[in-house]
Amino acid sequence: MSALTDPIADFLTRFKNASRARKEEFVAPYSKIKVEIARILKEEGYLWSYEVDSSEQFPQIRCKAKYVDGAPVLTDLKRVSRPGLRQYVGAEEIPKILGGMGITILSTSRGIMTGHRARKENLGGELVAKVW
Repeated sequence: MSALTDPIADFLTRFKNASRARKEEFVAPYSKIKVEIARILKEEGYLWSYEVDSSEQFPQIRCKAKYVDGAPVLTDLKRVSRPGLRQYVGAEEIPKILGGMGITILSTSRGIMTGHRARKENLGGELVAKVW
C-alpha cells in the first residue's frame, strides 16, 4: 500500500467521481480540513449533507452529493495548491470562478473559507481548490 501524498486531492476526486457516476453517497477518511471543506461544499449547495462516522477504528466522512433533476450540481473542480507546489494569494488576488458562479476554497489564518468571504474579510491564504 502506498502512502497518500495529497489527502485533500483524494477527497475532492472522490466527490467528483461520485457525482459523475451519479452515486448518492461517497466516503473518505476523516480529517479536520476535509470536514471543513465538506461544510463549505454543503453551505454553497454542492452537497446535501455530510457526517463523521466514528463507529469504526478509523473515522470516515460520509457525504451525500447533490443532484437537480438527476444531474449533478457539481460541474467540475480543480485542486490548485498541492504539496509539491503551494499556491498563495492575497485578498485582492483571489480569483472569481465563472464570473462568480463557482467558488474558491482558501485556507486562511482564520480557517478554511470561501474566496468570497476571504475577500470580504480582506484575508489572503493558500488557494486550496476551485469548484464550479
